[in-house]
Amino acid sequence: MSIIINDVTKKFGEQKALDNVSLSIKKGEIVALLGPNGAGKSTMMKIITCYLPPTEGDVKVFGYDVLSESLKVRRVVGYLPENNPLYPDMYVREYLEFIAGIHKLGRKSGERIKEMIYQTGLELEHHKKIGALSKGYRQRVGIAQALIHDPEVLILDEPTSGLDPNQLVEIRNLVRTVGKQKTVLLSTHIMQEVEAVCDRVVIINHGKIVADAPTRELQLLNLTSRIIKAEFDKTYDWQLLKNLSGVMEVQPENEKTVRIFINSNEDLRADIFHFAVKNQWVLLAMGYEDQSVEQVFRKLTFESK
Repeated sequence: MSIIINDVTKKFGEQKALDNVSLSIKKGEIVALLGPNGAGKSTMMKIITCYLPPTEGDVKVFGYDVLSESLKVRRVVGYLPENNPLYPDMYVREYLEFIAGIHKLGRKSGERIKEMIYQTGLELEHHKKIGALSKGYRQRVGIAQALIHDPEVLILDEPTSGLDPNQLVEIRNLVRTVGKQKTVLLSTHIMQEVEAVCDRVVIINHGKIVADAPTRELQLLNLTSRIIKAEFDKTYDWQLLKNLSGVMEVQPENEKTVRIFINSNEDLRADIFHFAVKNQWVLLAMGYEDQSVEQVFRKLTFESK
């Protein structure tokens, strides 16, 4: 495993930012860490990157302990903090040369700087001062510095904050490419980004993990009901569908489409079809309506308040 977190608690005074959290992430995974503001996401990332010590528990990155082997951890980790601290009076290339020097890249510096400028789309901006860049380009500089030493683990706290739609696509593609060979842990409030990029989703609320599942399976978590959307040729008496065993609620979406809430452990599509035939309703289309990542997130974080 690239990252192993065992029974980690972090206290600030009497307040628990993290409460007995355990998590493991393997190489090649792109994992989204989701949660409302104040849930403990940034605290977890700062512990992994050795900026904060845990109050209890232990964390290992590529086998290195974040407390006793913090320098070794820093060598294998690239980190983009939430606020992306940069030196506004430095030129982009100058700043990347400075970071390369910190990582002691030596002769590799020139090649890595050139590669990072290309990968993060800074070709037209690398001669400018960082303070003259837009927020989106400053974010690219932050990603470039996190990647310049070719780390095994990449920690990104809100990496696409301030990017326009075109830049979003480019950075998402970059994260996907990096994630094929590295471990990527990122936090974001953009749910479409999670669905487009991440293999797995971890949802944290009030310092506790409330969900951990592959992205494609997240929609099935914590469901008390599922939804079948049915389209007909015209309006019918939709409430008659409540007579079917297992139907919990019926909500018209428009004059021809209805959403049917059913018990999650039952598949009523055949029953609905036969009901329509029996009542001479013309059924045009029918299928399950899966929950989005955003819907699951809202459900889990709201219910655990």
